[in-house]
Amino acid sequence: MSPQRSEQLLLIPLRLAAMSAAVICFLIVALLVLESLPALNNIGWRLLSDANWRPTPAAADGAFRVTPMVVATLVITAGAVLLAAPLGLASALFCRFYASPSVAVVYRRLVELLAGIPGVIYGFWGLVVLVPLLGAWRPPGASLLAASLVLALMILPTVALISESAMRAVPQRYVRAAAALGLSRWGTIRSVILPSARRGILTAVILATGRAIGETLAVVMVVGNIVRFPSGLMEPVRALTGNIALEMGYASGDHRSALFFSGLVLTGLVMVLVLFANRLGHRGAISDA
Repeated sequence: MSPQRSEQLLLIPLRLAAMSAAVICFLIVALLVLESLPALNNIGWRLLSDANWRPTPAAADGAFRVTPMVVATLVITAGAVLLAAPLGLASALFCRFYASPSVAVVYRRLVELLAGIPGVIYGFWGLVVLVPLLGAWRPPGASLLAASLVLALMILPTVALISESAMRAVPQRYVRAAAALGLSRWGTIRSVILPSARRGILTAVILATGRAIGETLAVVMVVGNIVRFPSGLMEPVRALTGNIALEMGYASGDHRSALFFSGLVLTGLVMVLVLFANRLGHRGAISDA
């Protein structure tokens, strides 16, 4: 069989897999839209303007404001990313350029272990260790800060591992050229490694942000789950993911539809994140050219 024929045969399952992934994504979004229509028709702008979140099966008898949970989700995610991104990047730099080979191997294995720990374990640790510590400082402990800290610990391995892989992909001739010019190790990192690996580092941050937005159980265990606008780091709030997990089991009617609308909002946030990443990647490709 000719190489061209083999390549054509290989493309068939690859195209089928790609089409299947696209169809599944489309069906998920279509389901969210269809299930959200009753809420959009019966509740409408009240999803943004109601006084609070007090859902009932009938739209006329309840309140369905999701805005506080959207804001809480964004603030929790932003806090986690602001903590995890610099720490993950520092971990990648240490592992790649400052640790001895033996220490780097052990350190990398530990980070990989952190990446594989289930979210419920992080949430359990936060519930029994972090929340009491924060509560001793300022009650109740279960708060926006606790959720951001737990999420930061969860997404830090993603930033560290992908950033290190991006740094490893930098051609060695760049490093040798920097050494020939007399640059120090930090000078090489700052002037050569980080600019060359910036797209991979950005990808790491984007993936970590996506995971933080979608995390449910760990956040539910430490955030306090009170529907309110965030007014301080130590105040309990409720995230959209937690709201869906807590109420979907008994929701019906417009209440159930409003929860699907919450899922649609989360999907929209992730789509905006992906479009933003693609936009930045396109600009990076143009600048590289």
